[in-house]
Amino acid sequence: MSRRGVVLFAAMSVIWGIPYLLIKVAVRDLSPDVLVFCRTAIGAALLVPVAAARHQLRPVLVRWRPLLAYTVAELAGPWLLLSTAEQRLDSSLTALLIAGVPMVGAVLAWSLGERGALGRRSMAGLVVGLAGVGALVGFDVSGGDLPSVAMMVVVAVGYAVGPAIFARRLGGVPPLGVAAASLGICAVGFAPVAALHLPDTVPSARVVLAVAVLGVVCTALAFLVFFALIAELGPVRAMVFTYVNPAVAVVLGVAFLGEGFGLRTAIGFVLVLAGSFLATSGRRTPSGSARPAVAVAEP
Repeated sequence: MSRRGVVLFAAMSVIWGIPYLLIKVAVRDLSPDVLVFCRTAIGAALLVPVAAARHQLRPVLVRWRPLLAYTVAELAGPWLLLSTAEQRLDSSLTALLIAGVPMVGAVLAWSLGERGALGRRSMAGLVVGLAGVGALVGFDVSGGDLPSVAMMVVVAVGYAVGPAIFARRLGGVPPLGVAAASLGICAVGFAPVAALHLPDTVPSARVVLAVAVLGVVCTALAFLVFFALIAELGPVRAMVFTYVNPAVAVVLGVAFLGEGFGLRTAIGFVLVLAGSFLATSGRRTPSGSARPAVAVAEP
């Protein structure tokens, strides 16, 4: 891996590892819909001009139906539910549950006709990963938090469906155009609802900073770095950073929010990551090469 590749890889590992911490901070003063609106509005304000200057918006907007479906599955639904769940769940736990998205993706690929998606190795990965999720939920979640866990299950499904829509219905269009347009659509859609739930007082400086970093760094900059990483390493190798993000989120949650992380949580963490790796490492395209990824679930 080149020096540039190492820098981009490290950047993505951190940039999409910190949103869980920032969301946890932001939802203390902001409702989830206001947070989603602010984040997508900031991201759209920064990315739409870039995509327009590169003439990457028109080819995307022509396919507005799959674009709308992608926006709902990958951004609007998951970000709203994730922010809502973090009002009750630890940021580190939500990150660990999201780490199971590759397993959901493997099942989805199989259901869509990619029979090679669930070979013996992938099936073993699903079993291991589900054991890890069970460990996390059983050890770290009280009965009152189960609705939030259910939300995270829906988030995981959305994060798996989004890339599938991208690959099957938006193939060949500029990815940056998809990112910019979907952020814009999401911001416009949430604006009326967010206007009804604006806080009565100005949020604390800590919350304002969290929202700003979410919008600028974890959304706009993240997409630019992500596409640069794909160009540098290729789509398959670039996706390895998704196995590092949960570890970053856990460390930040423990260090800055005082969240617990005991031996049993660590066991669940290892099982989820191992299951996700096994569930996806054996997937092949008909030509026999590893299945490329063109979109990724971002928190």
